[in-house]
Amino acid sequence: MTTINYVILAAGKGTRMRSAKPKVLHKLAGRSMLHHVVAAVDALGDSKKIIVTGHGAALVEEKFEKSDTLFVQQKEQLGTAHAVQMALPAICDDAVVVVLYGDVPLILPATIKRLLQVVGNKSIGLLTIALDDPEGYGRIVRNSVGAITSIVEQKDASIEQLNINEINTGVLALSAKQLREWLPKIDNNNAQGEYYLTDLIALAVDDDVTVISVHPETAAEVEGVNSRLQLSQLERTFQRQLALRLMESGTTLADPARLDVRGELITGTDNFIDINCIFEGVVTMGSNVTIGPNCCITNSTIGDGVKIKANTIIEESFVGDQAIVGPFARLRPGTKLGCDTKVGNFVETKNAIVGDGSKINHLSYVGDAQLGENVNIGAGTITCNYDGVNKHKTLLGDDVFVGSNTTLVAPIQISQGGFVAAGSTVTTAVPADSLAVGRAKQRNIDGWKRPMKNNRDK
Repeated sequence: MTTINYVILAAGKGTRMRSAKPKVLHKLAGRSMLHHVVAAVDALGDSKKIIVTGHGAALVEEKFEKSDTLFVQQKEQLGTAHAVQMALPAICDDAVVVVLYGDVPLILPATIKRLLQVVGNKSIGLLTIALDDPEGYGRIVRNSVGAITSIVEQKDASIEQLNINEINTGVLALSAKQLREWLPKIDNNNAQGEYYLTDLIALAVDDDVTVISVHPETAAEVEGVNSRLQLSQLERTFQRQLALRLMESGTTLADPARLDVRGELITGTDNFIDINCIFEGVVTMGSNVTIGPNCCITNSTIGDGVKIKANTIIEESFVGDQAIVGPFARLRPGTKLGCDTKVGNFVETKNAIVGDGSKINHLSYVGDAQLGENVNIGAGTITCNYDGVNKHKTLLGDDVFVGSNTTLVAPIQISQGGFVAAGSTVTTAVPADSLAVGRAKQRNIDGWKRPMKNNRDK
């Protein structure tokens, strides 16, 4: 079995990003650019990853510390060949080496796999692409029979070479033996005064090694990011790709241009997603789900037939089949809604388990609570779960009815069939099938005169 080592270059400061954060940690679709590259590598199976860090090395290493990942530092930015040179001692002698870039985030596993397939004793793989506007890229120079002979950087190119539209992406694959032999031969005799990794190509040709070009599926795979503008453009490209895959798998989008998936969205079929919805982390959605506009769902599971109305926020929660949530509802972490439940407008829940058929229709807060089946929570109900130091539980049995404007002071239990009168403050347990009334005594004062404004106050 071939040993594969991935060298991921992530040392750049990203001056044009105008940021103290390392460039590779800037996010695309909710995950850092470097995360995308590492995920593409991981999708191909277990392998050794060597990440070359520089600017903000400690921050990068903190985010990506794993047992199969090594970090080496490029303390001086002397070019891409110098960066790979820093990784050379960590590369296995019998490995095939793939060089990737932490600021080229959308490389696909399938493209990397095709690149690996062309590497042999007398061949290496190079990822190239033809662009309508190759400005700024190194050009691929071929001979009269179409074989690659070298790569020339933009600043070193002749007028004739600048007319070439096939460009170098920087991604290549070769054996560790070849890398160890050729890297020391690279010098910095060029306009930039840097050690170019692209000089490997001419060295390979001099040793009668064939350079085989592999092409990505789309240009987005090899687009690098040097500025926030480029990052935003690549973000929209990526979101369009995700939207297309969602529609192809059976989800209707009101407007594919107004969808943001910042993580992973796993869906069934016959779903509808309205405009301006955001999905973060891992969200799993069943079938026949309707999501209204302006919703944000994070790390949650949505069952079949659920209706989520406009402007609803759901975080780390579970929504059972046929539930209705919103509009303007917020399910905070730990919420678990059973089947056929309803959480209405301006309701907030946290760490709440809501049994099948139960309803919290409007203007309520239910936290650290467990509701049985067919419970009704009236408008304006509050579970007082926090005493300033500790959280306490509210337990409601099946078929409990809580009237509007009720305060439930936890820890408290209302047993099956209990009924709480509207406007009550309940501080002690309510037995099964009992009515609790906890209101202050009302006084009516006859002949009451309203306060009048003093003329001086007018």
